[in-house]
Amino acid sequence: MENGAAERWGFRGNQVLDKAASITVRGVLGKVISNLNPQDRRPVITFGQGDPSAFSCFRTAPEAEEAIVEAVRSREFDSYPPDVGVLPARRAIAEYLSADLPYKLSPDDVYLTIGCGQAIELIIKVLARPGANILLPRPGYAFYEALAAANHLEFRRFDLLPEKVWEVDLEGVKALADENTVAMVIINPGNPCGNVFTHQHLKKVAETARMLGILVIADEVYGHLVFGSNPFVPMGVFGSITPVITLGSISKRWIVPGWRLGWLVTNDPNGILCKSGIVETIVSYLNICADPTSFIQGAVPQIIENTTDDFFSRIISLLGKTADICFDGLADIPCITCPHKPEGAMSVMVNLNVSLLEDIDDDMDFCMKLSKEESVIILPGFAVGMKNWLRITFATEPPSLEDGIGRIKAFCQRHAKKQ
Repeated sequence: MENGAAERWGFRGNQVLDKAASITVRGVLGKVISNLNPQDRRPVITFGQGDPSAFSCFRTAPEAEEAIVEAVRSREFDSYPPDVGVLPARRAIAEYLSADLPYKLSPDDVYLTIGCGQAIELIIKVLARPGANILLPRPGYAFYEALAAANHLEFRRFDLLPEKVWEVDLEGVKALADENTVAMVIINPGNPCGNVFTHQHLKKVAETARMLGILVIADEVYGHLVFGSNPFVPMGVFGSITPVITLGSISKRWIVPGWRLGWLVTNDPNGILCKSGIVETIVSYLNICADPTSFIQGAVPQIIENTTDDFFSRIISLLGKTADICFDGLADIPCITCPHKPEGAMSVMVNLNVSLLEDIDDDMDFCMKLSKEESVIILPGFAVGMKNWLRITFATEPPSLEDGIGRIKAFCQRHAKKQ
């Protein structure tokens, strides 16, 4: 002791959280962004994150903006909201989702969250009992792995098969599962692959989950953002086969990720989630965590009711156009192979053949050097479970997309092995 000061402090950082954060998309993109060359005066082009809200062509619906203003001015939403969310918003979301289901959801099936991210955190915490494990897709969304690690929930990866349009390897799922497996995660429309599962395949997923005695967590944050041959089929359609927890938000379809309004919905006509205590634990967790902003919740009914089909059609048409630009542009780059044209969501997975490049070691090295030399940001595939692949987000304004793909092509030509 010197001047009354302790020689050893009793606190320190949580290394488990530090390690978990390092495998998130944000964590990896942060490293890539840190390698930008400040001397490059060209605009930075970001293909690393599914947030096109900065571009005027992707502006949200005016009806959504008006709903927010009206909710604020009404002064009806200045107080703390209920832990599970305000009833009108839950009712509106139940009706919105029920339109695509063979049964009707109740407002009691809907729990509001701070974006889809908190919905993921909620279900991971609910399921994270000692010894349990969860099955996650590869490639997938790294946030699931990070939260599972932070909550001491073992995760095991099943493959999505590029040769089968990124379908789930159901035999692999069966091989991974054991008596301690609690759930499997399905992301549809697909992030990061841009695929859209068929009705037939999703039914097989549900039947597999039922056989294994596990629930399906259906991440449908990109729901209805489809522009290929397969329509969007919500996993809740199969809730009578196996319990389904649907996660979603207004972030992607309405292009407002910063509004942070999401939901967790129980699709369980047979009441299995109630009998098992899952619903009770969901409510218990919501009692001890923060709530979505009250006036955003208050605006939800008008956002859903008043947004026109023209807005949704315009966004889907624009995403289809940018998906075409991305797919066609990448086809001219020999070291990059895109197994399938994206049919939904906002990103696509492409294979990187590093054997055709000089002084490029792997996908991370590719992205770091691309950032420095061309001011283009791409997510390396290892961040979503696929080494020497790349995730490219095409939800950007067409001129920027074309410019960025041109820079990638120039970079690959410059680093190509000499014949």
